[in-house]
Amino acid sequence: MEITSLHNPKIKDAIKLNDRRARNETGLFLIEGYRELRRAVDGGVAIRTLFICPPFFLGSNEEALIEEIKRQGASIFVCTKAVFEKLSYRDRPDGLVAVGVQMRLTLADIQKKKDPFYIIAESIEKPGNLGTILRSADAAGVDAVIVCDRCTDIYNPNVVRASVGTLFTIPVIEAEGTEALDYLEASQVKIVAATPSATEEFTQVDLTGGVAICVGTEQLGLTKLWMLSANTQVRIPMLGVADSLNVATATTLLLYEVVRQRRQLVWK
Repeated sequence: MEITSLHNPKIKDAIKLNDRRARNETGLFLIEGYRELRRAVDGGVAIRTLFICPPFFLGSNEEALIEEIKRQGASIFVCTKAVFEKLSYRDRPDGLVAVGVQMRLTLADIQKKKDPFYIIAESIEKPGNLGTILRSADAAGVDAVIVCDRCTDIYNPNVVRASVGTLFTIPVIEAEGTEALDYLEASQVKIVAATPSATEEFTQVDLTGGVAICVGTEQLGLTKLWMLSANTQVRIPMLGVADSLNVATATTLLLYEVVRQRRQLVWK
């Protein structure tokens, strides 16, 4: 079917999903972009509706993805450029916007393994930071990201965009802080709190074995729950005027220090 009107009810309903309340009420969310949609489908996200605008396509792989989504039972709608631009939340749309069903995972969904590698992201406020943390987590081989006491909805369109679809490639769990802490302690995972007030630098601490890197809100950092419960606290050396890094940047550095130490251990 082709949609030519900006007032089409399906377009209006999809646009509403930019609002957190609508996402919470419906359990649906928006996925825009080929890479993001490809990773969502590969990650098992159920697609309800797909809006397409061929003039915006960037490559030649879109048709195969559209057919795959169609075979799974999604409704496909072709939009005019004007309608699609209204639907898109990007400056440069690439012709694909889908409505997907949220996947709500719990701590029980985390697969048990030896020496797990987790992130605890407490009360991250900015969707772009949370999305970037997810992207770094995927790149560093993190086993799960546990979002505690959330401020940002993990299905915010800007989280999906900033994560480049890696929201769908690793388990992302939402949990209360105390619940996550009990889980880590029961699993005998080392809890590492990142804070500018720590005395030890992050490269001086043993990050091998099971480890959870804990990062907190952009303005205030981690709460007392994690600061007092951590097995160790670490800082990133700051050699200029700024006293701390952006939380997503700091998280990336910490994750790759875990990767570096684990590789060194294997090489030994």
